[in-house]
Amino acid sequence: MAFHITKAVIPAAGLGTRFLPATKAMPKEMLPVVDKPAIQYVVEEAVAAGLNDVLLITGRNKTALENHFDRATELEATLEKKGDTDRLQKVEYSNDLADVHYVRQGDPRGLGHAVLRARMHVGDQPFAVLLGDDLIDARDVLLSRMIELAGEKNATIVALLEVPASAAHMYGVATVEPTDADDVVRITSLVEKPAPGTAPSNYAIIGRYVLQPEIFDVLENTEPGKGGEIQLTDALLTLAEENIAGGVYGVVFRGRRYDTGDRVDYIKAIVQLAVDRDDLGPELRPWLKEFSANLD
Repeated sequence: MAFHITKAVIPAAGLGTRFLPATKAMPKEMLPVVDKPAIQYVVEEAVAAGLNDVLLITGRNKTALENHFDRATELEATLEKKGDTDRLQKVEYSNDLADVHYVRQGDPRGLGHAVLRARMHVGDQPFAVLLGDDLIDARDVLLSRMIELAGEKNATIVALLEVPASAAHMYGVATVEPTDADDVVRITSLVEKPAPGTAPSNYAIIGRYVLQPEIFDVLENTEPGKGGEIQLTDALLTLAEENIAGGVYGVVFRGRRYDTGDRVDYIKAIVQLAVDRDDLGPELRPWLKEFSANLD
């Protein structure tokens, strides 16, 4: 039978402290990137790859996420009465974008713990994990390539990005071996946020994973690691070193990625996406050129 997955897990229980006070009462996943909340880009990416069953791992004060993917009856009625069909379609689009489910993480015990909370929903099938801080440009292929490779290798797949050596300490970093495919490597070891200057390579893990269900048993037995949290990277290390469920491979992504987890990178992401839009770019690009020319 052909390899096929339908479920995506999106951890969304973080407090968003780097964006305070904006995230005091609003989940960081609802911060707008141009005119859509960041979480919608991630769900759209999952759906585009054929994953229509989406589980959001949430926490306290995250009801805005549920509201966004639900009907807004009064707003829809008002827009319909005004004849504002364009905005009405945009509002209604998120209602039926995917079959969205929710489970709370409870205590924030790390990414590995958040993924473990998906066990009852996922069952014994492979599934994808998408982190909301990394937005992948819809024009570039990543998740569908990862799903394809997971079927070929019957293994766990992570997304890798080549980063400058000076930035490697901010990521999980992989030790890799080449394969016959230019964009695929076999991962032999992993380390979470290595000390500056000690990273084994410049292959950084970014927030896309296609996981085999064996990851749950490994996570159950993974002790807290960096930061006192249960690290997904540590569980992936076990899969790689012990060659559990086919081991771990990486897809090296060379497309457009937008980091919304940092304030400066968040602003850059908005600008990068806006200048490419037909409705905003023609007005924004000349202004940006004029603005940048006047900078000291």
